[in-house]
Amino acid sequence: MPYKAEYIWIDGTEPTAKLRSKTKILADGDEPGTWGFDGSSTNQAEGHASDRVLKPVASYPDPIRGGDHILVMCEVFNIDGTPHESNTRALLRPIAEKFAAQESLFGIEQEYTFFKGSRPLGFPEGGFPAPQGGYYCGVGADEIFGRDVVEKHLDNCLAAGIGISGINAEVMPGQWEFQVGPLSPLDVSDQLWVARWLLYRTAEDFGVSATLDAKPAKGDWNGAGAHTNFSTKSMREDYDAIIVAAESLGKGNKPLEHIKHYGTGVEDRLTGAHETAPWNEYSYGVSNRGASVRIPWQVEVEKKGYIEDRRPNANVDPYVVTRLIVDTACTDLESAGLV
Repeated sequence: MPYKAEYIWIDGTEPTAKLRSKTKILADGDEPGTWGFDGSSTNQAEGHASDRVLKPVASYPDPIRGGDHILVMCEVFNIDGTPHESNTRALLRPIAEKFAAQESLFGIEQEYTFFKGSRPLGFPEGGFPAPQGGYYCGVGADEIFGRDVVEKHLDNCLAAGIGISGINAEVMPGQWEFQVGPLSPLDVSDQLWVARWLLYRTAEDFGVSATLDAKPAKGDWNGAGAHTNFSTKSMREDYDAIIVAAESLGKGNKPLEHIKHYGTGVEDRLTGAHETAPWNEYSYGVSNRGASVRIPWQVEVEKKGYIEDRRPNANVDPYVVTRLIVDTACTDLESAGLV
């Protein structure tokens, strides 16, 4: 019996890439192999030489179609076998392998906002709802908007085998969060991209859209981030490693090197207000949601655990943020003998 494979990839749209997908029918017993596509329609080629190649890297049960159908996460390659310039996963692979012995784990908190037409879900036409305050983890039809979509997305992620670890309503009406991880750098990134695809696809059935815009509503409203929790084997055992990792992210030019790759609209979101640190300053602190990097209170109490980089935007590329953090922190941890 033939089955459907939904090939998913990241396009070359700038400054924020989009997800694309198309369906291939495979015979029973056949594995999904390489497949071509028109890169001139995805900002990944010019029309006179438009062929690009999809190479599967991970597959998951398809919860939308059910049965034996699958979702296939892919990397994009040129026809000569080299990674396409938009293929950020190819840049993560060697860094993940280089520091594999440190056993890095990531948990990424993906915030997003539902829109109905041009307005965030829950915003009245031509106006604004009550100020933020009661919406975070709220309950009730006067404070919560889009829960039916959120619950269906959660079920779809679980059915797909995504390592989703929780959901919650966020600070602004129509704004929500799901968390993926803890997983290795490549796994958390693959699964976050697939979870994003499932978010868009699930919301499609409800007639709403989901955006990862870093500041979806201007004014006195929280932005949307992708807080990135990180640990290594030594950090999960030794508080000294926690401090080394936190300080490594603030050394020299590292803060600005990271920030410029932490998503589109960083300056609009990281203002120093709304539970953020200023984008051009680096700080870390215990239980401090106004710092660039937070050390959770229980980590200080237990003298081991993880750190939370609060700077990445909701629209950050997880392949990029995990690569930058592993490369920076693991290099310093290795130099300090904390491996």
